[in-house]
Amino acid sequence: MAASWDNHSEMEHRNRLPTLFEVLSRHTLAPVDLFSFYIYMRDQQRSVDYLDFWLDVSQHMSLCRHYVRELRRSVLVATPDMERADSMHSSAMLENLENLGDIPLQEAGPSRVPGSEKDRDANHRLSAFLRSEGATSNHSPQNSLGSQSAHRTASPDQQPRPSEGTFNGDSPGHTVARNDIRASAEKILYTYLLPGSEREIILPEMMTSTIINLIEDDGRDDPEVFDPAKDYVFQAMERDAFPGFLQAKALGNLVPLSILIRLVVALVSFGGGFWAAFYVVLRNKPRNIRCWVILPFLVASYLIVSYQYKIDPAMAFLGYSEYTFLNWAPIREPYVRQLLNKRALVTTAIAFLTAAALSVLFIFVPGTML
Repeated sequence: MAASWDNHSEMEHRNRLPTLFEVLSRHTLAPVDLFSFYIYMRDQQRSVDYLDFWLDVSQHMSLCRHYVRELRRSVLVATPDMERADSMHSSAMLENLENLGDIPLQEAGPSRVPGSEKDRDANHRLSAFLRSEGATSNHSPQNSLGSQSAHRTASPDQQPRPSEGTFNGDSPGHTVARNDIRASAEKILYTYLLPGSEREIILPEMMTSTIINLIEDDGRDDPEVFDPAKDYVFQAMERDAFPGFLQAKALGNLVPLSILIRLVVALVSFGGGFWAAFYVVLRNKPRNIRCWVILPFLVASYLIVSYQYKIDPAMAFLGYSEYTFLNWAPIREPYVRQLLNKRALVTTAIAFLTAAALSVLFIFVPGTML
C-alpha cells in the first residue's frame, strides 16, 4: 500500500517526461502509460513482439519471485524447530532461502538504468538460488496448478497485454510449482527465440544461441538466462520506438489516420474558402458579405495546424487524447496535460491568425464587377 502511494505521489510531482523504464514498470499514467505504449508499438511501430517479449520475461521474473516466497513460507511452516537439526536437506534449503534476504517486489531495471543496482543484486541472488536448487527438485507449497499457469499468464492471444495483472506476493492468486517456472522459460524460448518460431524477434545470433543452450542443454530456467536479450530489447525500444511514442503522445493527441483525414479536409476547406473569396471579390460584394469567408478559412486553418502539429487543440483543452481512431481517453499524466495545453494554446493562436489574415486580405481588397 505504501509503495502504491509513493508511486502515485511520484506521478503527481514528476515535472518531466517519463523514461521508458518508468512506462514499462507501470509508473506512468495515460496517455504515456504502458497500455498506450503497447497500442503504439502494435499499430504504428509494428514491432509489438519486442514489447511482448519484455512483458513475458518480466512475468517470468514475477513467477520466480512468487515461487521463492511461497517456498520460504512452506519450509518455515512444514519444518518444526525440533526437526530442523535432523533434516539436512530442509536445513540447507532454509539457510539458502534466508540468505536470499528480502525479495524485491519491483523489477530491476536494465543495466543502463541507474539506481537499480540493489534490485539487480537481489535478482542475481534469486537466480543463483534457482540454479542451485536444480531441476531435480519439484517443490510446491501446495498442490500446484501445474505448468498451465505459465501458459495462461503469457498467452499471446490475450491482447492488449498491459491490462493483465502480475503476480503479487502479498496476495497470490495461486501457488507456483518448479515446473511452472520451467514451462514459462520454455514458452519464451519457443515463442520468441528459436529460429522460425511463432513470433521470432531479431537478436544477435550469438546471444540467441547462448540462451538456447542454457535452457535446452544446461536445463536453466532462472531469470538471468534472459537478461542479455532483455537489455538488448530495452535498448532497441528506447532508441527506435520510445522517442516517437513521446512525440506522438506527449506532444500530440492524434493518431496517424486522424492526422491524414484532417489534411484532406483542410485542403478541401481551403479550396472552398478561396473559391468563395474570389467570388465575392470578383462580384464586388459588400464587406459585410465578404466577412463570411472567414468560416471556411477558420476551419481550414484549424485543421492544417492540427495536421502540422499532430494535435487537436479543442480536445487537448478538454483533456483527451486519441489512442486509436476516434477512441479518446482522458489525459491523466499531469506534466503531459500541461504540455498539451500549452501547445494547444499556441496552435489555436496560429490557426486564428492565419484565418484572420486571409479573411482581411479578401475583405478589404478592392472589388471588381465581371
